[in-house]
Amino acid sequence: QVQLVESGGGLVQAGASLRLSCAASGGTFSNMAMGWFRQAPGKEREFVSALSWSGGSLDYADSVKGRFTISRDNAKNTVNLQMNSLKPEDTAVYYCAARRAFFWSDSEKAWDYWGQGTQVTVSS
Repeated sequence: QVQLVESGGGLVQAGASLRLSCAASGGTFSNMAMGWFRQAPGKEREFVSALSWSGGSLDYADSVKGRFTISRDNAKNTVNLQMNSLKPEDTAVYYCAARRAFFWSDSEKAWDYWGQGTQVTVSS
């Protein structure tokens, strides 16, 4: 059973940066695609970013392109999300996800494991 633990959320002002981290255990990390989703109050969970087992293939939601950067360290079993130029509309609970496949998907249903989530709040 794969376990995912997120960290790095918090309360920041618009324009600030945050770095989210997700530590994975219990599986073969390098064989899994990893991703980040988020859920704002009253909204459905949405895709933010994901990358393949090697990091060679990745994608971002249009709303975060140019501001967020996803990366992974297969030696440390971690995936990170660097978030710059944060906006109030980025406020959400951010979830780390793992998929038992080499390549990612932007569909929530395609992911097999989820973290508990970390709150990101951006004030205006």
